[in-house]
Amino acid sequence: MNKMNSLISGLSLLTILSIGSCKDFDEVNTNPTVASKDQVRTEYLINQAIITAQQDPHIAERAFVRYWKNAGHQQREGSLTIGATNNDWSTDYYSRMTTKSLNPIYQAIALAKENIQSGSAKPYETTLLAVARVWRAYMLSELCDVFGVVAIEGYEGTNPKYVGAKEAYSFILNELKEASEVLKTSVSPSPSTNKEVTDLDHAYGYNATKWRMYANSLRMRLSMRLSEVDPSLAKSHFEEAVAAGAILNASNRFEIVEKDGWDELTGVMSREWNAQNLSATYNNLTVGLGGITTARQLKDARYQSHIKADNYLGVRYDKHLPLTTTDPMRGFYFDGLPATIDPRAYKTFIVTGDTLNPQFCFYPSWNLGLVKKTEYELKNNDEKKTTLVKIDARFTWNAFVSGSWGDLNAINDLSNIGAMPRLALKYRNSTSKRIFFPEWETYFLIAEAAERGWTVPMTGKAAYEAGIKASFAYHGADFVDEYLSSEAYNRVGTSVAWDHTTEPSPTVTMSYVDGYTKQRGSYTYRYPEAKSRLYKRAMNDHLTKIITQKFIANTPWLPLETWSDHRRLGLPFFETPAVEKPLDNMLQLTKTNYETVSIDFYPQRVSLPSVISAGNKSGYASALQALGGKDGVFVPIYWAKKQ
Repeated sequence: MNKMNSLISGLSLLTILSIGSCKDFDEVNTNPTVASKDQVRTEYLINQAIITAQQDPHIAERAFVRYWKNAGHQQREGSLTIGATNNDWSTDYYSRMTTKSLNPIYQAIALAKENIQSGSAKPYETTLLAVARVWRAYMLSELCDVFGVVAIEGYEGTNPKYVGAKEAYSFILNELKEASEVLKTSVSPSPSTNKEVTDLDHAYGYNATKWRMYANSLRMRLSMRLSEVDPSLAKSHFEEAVAAGAILNASNRFEIVEKDGWDELTGVMSREWNAQNLSATYNNLTVGLGGITTARQLKDARYQSHIKADNYLGVRYDKHLPLTTTDPMRGFYFDGLPATIDPRAYKTFIVTGDTLNPQFCFYPSWNLGLVKKTEYELKNNDEKKTTLVKIDARFTWNAFVSGSWGDLNAINDLSNIGAMPRLALKYRNSTSKRIFFPEWETYFLIAEAAERGWTVPMTGKAAYEAGIKASFAYHGADFVDEYLSSEAYNRVGTSVAWDHTTEPSPTVTMSYVDGYTKQRGSYTYRYPEAKSRLYKRAMNDHLTKIITQKFIANTPWLPLETWSDHRRLGLPFFETPAVEKPLDNMLQLTKTNYETVSIDFYPQRVSLPSVISAGNKSGYASALQALGGKDGVFVPIYWAKKQ
């Protein structure tokens, strides 16, 4: 048995408890490494499993930031976006999540069942058992959505067999259904008399009612994953779950308080050297959307002179910026602030160089020269010539595509981290709550279900608008009523108003400045054509609106969801990475075909770590079989688009 293979490990209860980060356990047990069976409790194991899934900064950098946020297009960076994975990152994440989250949750289920059967259970043990089953369902779904396969069994010291998402989801959805029914009538531990128990649940204090809401909402999320491959099964599970009661307000949101430090409760986006700059996807979705002017949002005088006209596209530097991408803003540098933008954008990302903003993030703090830098160079192609122009990037709003810039890298440094808006400090400094399931996601799921004709408790429009309002409330953003009625298009041709489904004209005449001649002129702006989109039905139909709003609302806390929606539907619009030179891990994308997109221009999963392929050969063979024979980044998961 290979000890590196975390799904083989089958750690004992005592070992798990000795390596856990549960401070409460240490307080109860004098010597955790020699705890007796009587001292092992279900709630300790559940606590271990949940807070480990929070991900410490080391794991979070690898999974949450470098994989999920990149693949989900919530930030500008490379790695998985351009088909690259790292075996060490994958191993660290996989081993940690299985050994210290899934392993103890399986042990918690076994222990709770044993206590109930022996008659030694506390009155609330049934609730703990149901909670453990719900959390196991979540963890199995997370691993399955990342790798495309997961081992449902194999935590008893034997080599596991892996199954694909079809079999895994069948198990997971049934688990959530059964656990929800138990939680409907089971007893919750009282915070007044069982504080040592309720304090161990950082989300809900083992409140059965709230855990049931989460179980139902999670079942809605995961059943919707199957909407394109098994709509009848998806519909059945979804309708049952939504009727049972889901997360519909902020007080029931599944979230866990982050704290400063270096353990599992430290912020998942806290590593200072991860830039987490504005992505081209987020930029294209939010600029122009909602029709709310920057002048009304950023009222301080320091912003006003930088706000550009509504029909202005920017400065064209087509000899310095990559053109081999489907980004409709390719070749343009925006030398100011957009006239109109979604009000949540300035709350999530902070204007370049706006150091007076208390949410401006000065990471990395040990290199403030880099962070505070505002002047960037564009150079002539001939190295013997002088700098073509110097650009002051303060109070500008740009998002440059990732990928290969080829020879263009040598003649400009606009892709420097200081030249783009960066994620707000509140998400970086471990003072927020990591959101696992918010109320707005429930509403957007209901809106999509209504659009599919499923039986839900409200109209698609009502749910869609409720989701937007919940997201605005979370961000403290203004103008929501005006926003909801807006028919203004964003840069990819989508508007906000539910009843406005008119498609935009294919082209729009915009003003711009030639960066080389300094002459003003007119430019024909083109919305991304159907051949450049995975979702080809429309730019402005209801489903596009729903997923666009879901993407904006789920940034930055739920990148795995934005990635999953794109894999499932091809929504919202994701630009392709630049390919000025071939991408080593995405050779199928070239200068000649980048405009005619296919699913293999976008990562579909993470390759399995070598601890499985080398340490569990029979298990790896079952994984390959479930994946259709290939363990590649561009192999689609069962529920994802296939073309």
